[in-house]
Amino acid sequence: MKIKNFAMLAGVAGLLAACGGSAIVEPADLNDQRVYFAFDSSEISDEARDNLLGQSLYMKNHADTKIQIAGNCDERGSTEYNLALGARRANAAKAVLVDDGIDASRISTISYGKERPLVQGTGEEVWKWNRNATTTVK
Repeated sequence: MKIKNFAMLAGVAGLLAACGGSAIVEPADLNDQRVYFAFDSSEISDEARDNLLGQSLYMKNHADTKIQIAGNCDERGSTEYNLALGARRANAAKAVLVDDGIDASRISTISYGKERPLVQGTGEEVWKWNRNATTTVK
């Protein structure tokens, strides 16, 4: 009876994983990997976490790789505020990697605030792309 229940649970777990499990994929390259943030937030979304765990997998498979994570913001807010928010974003992304076992000494962070927008322009369709943490191999 116990084996039958275990088999049934294993089957259900497999179905759940196939239907909506996380999508952790090791990228071919870490340069310009980006995770995006909500307005005025440094909270890591599930999608961002999956991306970062893929980056972590890459770093585990390439032990000599060191990276820099740059925090970026949209154009709203003061320069000082956005530099601080960008730093929180970069550090939040770094924390996911460190929590997954990557040595913190392999990851540096920097904040560019609103000074290096990915997309030029104004409005939410532009701003959503500029709220990011971008990974670059060093």
